[in-house]
Formats: sequence, C-alpha cells, structure tokens
Amino acid sequence: MKILMIDPSGFSGLRTSIQAVINGGKNMSNIASISVFGLGYVGAVSAACIANAGYDVIGMDINEAKVRVINNWKSPIVEPGLEQLIQKSSQKGKLKATMDAVSAVMESDISLICVGTPSKENGDLDISYILRVIKEIGKVLAKKKGYHLIVFRSTILPGTTQQVIIPLLEKTSQKSVGKDIGICINPEFLREGSSIRDFYNPPYVVIGEIDEKSGKILKNLWISLGINTRIYNVEIKVAEMIKYASNAFHALKVVFANEIGSICKSLRVDSHKVMDIFVKDKILNLSSYYLKPGFAFGGSCLPKDLRALTHLSKIKDITSPVLNAILASNEHQVKNALRLIYKTDKKNVGILGLAFKPQTDDVRESPLVNLAENLLGKGYAVRVYEKNVNLQMLIGTNKEYLEKKIPHIITLLENSFEEILDYSDVLVIGSNEDSLIRKLEKADLSGKIIIDLVRIVKNPDEFRIKGASYEGIGW
Repeated sequence: MKILMIDPSGFSGLRTSIQAVINGGKNMSNIASISVFGLGYVGAVSAACIANAGYDVIGMDINEAKVRVINNWKSPIVEPGLEQLIQKSSQKGKLKATMDAVSAVMESDISLICVGTPSKENGDLDISYILRVIKEIGKVLAKKKGYHLIVFRSTILPGTTQQVIIPLLEKTSQKSVGKDIGICINPEFLREGSSIRDFYNPPYVVIGEIDEKSGKILKNLWISLGINTRIYNVEIKVAEMIKYASNAFHALKVVFANEIGSICKSLRVDSHKVMDIFVKDKILNLSSYYLKPGFAFGGSCLPKDLRALTHLSKIKDITSPVLNAILASNEHQVKNALRLIYKTDKKNVGILGLAFKPQTDDVRESPLVNLAENLLGKGYAVRVYEKNVNLQMLIGTNKEYLEKKIPHIITLLENSFEEILDYSDVLVIGSNEDSLIRKLEKADLSGKIIIDLVRIVKNPDEFRIKGASYEGIGW
C-alpha cells in the first residue's frame, strides 16, 4: 500500500492560523498541538496521520500496553502502512503516547476523542468511556488557562453532545462551552484495511460546530492536513446523525445485495452479473435521487414489481426480510401523514397534488390517492387540486384505478388553487411542481395549517412568517 507522506513545511501558515484563532486572533509563531484520547483503531490512525503532517501529537490511553507499543514506534493494531507512519513521526519527535490525561490536555490545544462507544446488551450505546474522558478533561481544564477545543470522532447518538456532554463538561471544568471551550463533532469514515488512504481521501469532512470559532479551527486543521475534499460545517445534531445514516445505509446495501443474490441463485441467475450492471447506473441506482425524506412511493412500477419479487422469493422459499419490509414501511409513511392531519382537529382538508409524482397524470397506486381515500373514510371533507389530472383525459387502467379507489372523485377536484385555498383549514402539499410553489409563495396563508410531504421550502419559517402553522412529514 502506498502511504501519502505530507511535507509539513507547506502548511506552517495554516497551523499558525489555527493557533491564532485559538488565541483570539493574535498571531503566534508556535504551532497548535493535538492530544488524541483513545489509541484504538480510529485514534491510532488519526494520531499517526496528523503527526505525519508535522503537528505535535500526544496519544493518551488507559491501556499501558498500547502506550508502550506506540512509544516503541510500533502499531497497536494491524493496519497496512500504519507502523511506517508511527515510526517516521516518532523519529521526528512528533508523536508520543502517555497514560497521563493531565499532561495530554495541558500540552495540547485540541483534543480528539476517539474512545469506543460499544453496544449495551439492550442495543443502546454505551458512552461510559466518553463520560470518563470528559470528566478527566474537564478537571484539567479547570486549572488550565486559555481556550481548548474538544473534537469528538467517536460515534455518539444525536442529542448526546448538548444533553449530556456539555453539561458534564461545564460542571467539571467550571468553564463555559462556546467561550472557554470549543466543541466539534467530526465523524470518521475509515475502513479497516484502507484507513490511511481513507483518512487522506474522505468522501467529505463533516464538522458539527457548537459555534463558528470551534468550526473554523477544525476546518483549518483539516485543510492543513492536505485534505482535498468538501468540508461541511453543520449543526451538532446533524453531524452526530450523519454517521448513523451512513452506516445504516451501508448495512442495508449489504443485506439488499445478499437477498437479491439468494433469489438469483434459486433461479440460476448469476447475481454478480446482475449487480455489476446494477451499479453502473449512477443516475438512479447509485445517486441521491431517491434519498430525500418525504412521502411514500407509488406508481405503476415500484409497488407492482416489489410484490412480484417478494412473491417469487416466497414460492422459492427464500427468506427476504428487507425486501418484504419495503412495502410495509411505505404504507407506514401514509399513516404518518394521516396522523399529522388527525392531530390538527380540523375537518376541511385540501390536498395539493394527486399523481404519484409531479408533471404526470399517473395516479396508479399514488399514495396521495390512498391518503384521500383514508380521510374520506374517516369523515373528513376533502378537496383536491391537481392541474395535471383531467378526468375527461384519463384513459385505461389509470382511469379505472382512480374510479375504483374514489368513485366520486369528480366531486372532490377543484378547478383552481384559489378555490382549494379558500375551502381548506388544512393544506397538504403533495407536489413540488414549480407552478404550485409559486402560487404558495404569493398566497395569503394566514391561519392555515400546512402539512408538507415533499419539502418545498428549505426553511419552514417561510410559512410561519406568513402566519401559517407548518409541519413536515420527516423534518
């Protein structure tokens, strides 16, 4: 494996700027130093790679064996190229390890937290190592002068930082987060076996910042490491959640491919040929197109083909729990939308959109049709505005489906946006067509309850400013 060796001389200006930000904008010649708490997989790799860029790095761990191994210029884990990095950085005096948390904090400006967060027996996350480290660091910071940045690379659940970590840190340090102490969440995306390459070439860098100063320091650190990728500064909770979304999706992809493989094998189809072609589609199959939280899917293809595939799996006696769960989860999203409407305690509901997706008149298995059908069955007064659906123009199975689901659909359709706006107490947005968005932007929405199923605005406060109540289905 080829190891990327960074020339530290090229980033001295950035390192100085990191120290300058830490010290309130005062230009200083000394370079920021970094402590790494936890010398397991993530910590050892992070420490070696940062030291390789010329920073003074202090690795801290309660395990004497790990500390001794690193101080002997060896790697505590088996990972291609890691021992080479540790040797070179140690030879230059840039990397050392200790069991003393006091010296690690006192001798550094930035602390990376890389301790483990294993599972408890009930599946919950065990953050006991995190809490122990925070208590240790807090006690040291109570005696230390100056600003200190704490960066969490350990995986923690959304809300942990603000609900647990910050109160504990402020209590033990008697200092204020945001003033005396900075905090960032910086999830890692390292794969065992290629971690050094992944460190220097991440898909992106995510920085969850407690304030602008914290985020700026960490961003400068990443730039100084020679990382040429996108850097996203986001809210703390967003950064905490991104790692979980990523890992859940990776796990889903593995299981999905395995279930497809099982079905293929039962049919004597080469599953690898199928998936090799499948991944060539970067427009739909491997893209962001379908990965937007919103309403349920519908149409003439996805529901039908999923039913056929899961039925085939059943008759072949193949267990496919993920594939079997897709339609059930999709139906649950319709129930989620209904719950949002039910809790308004309003009976006059206007639905904007009826087709299963914008710029089409295809209503077959549209979740919006199911939504309207359920509301009618519960005694709600429903009106629908869908500019693309003209009953006189509908033909074939498309027309048959709609008339079967809602026989008196003609009495529900409004001819204009203005009519449905006047009628409705609750306005359900089921389409994101540009023409509809423009109408909503110009409309008087005061007193209306808006339930958005498609995220037509980046900032929900745009509706609240107009005096409307707003709620999104997944945001």
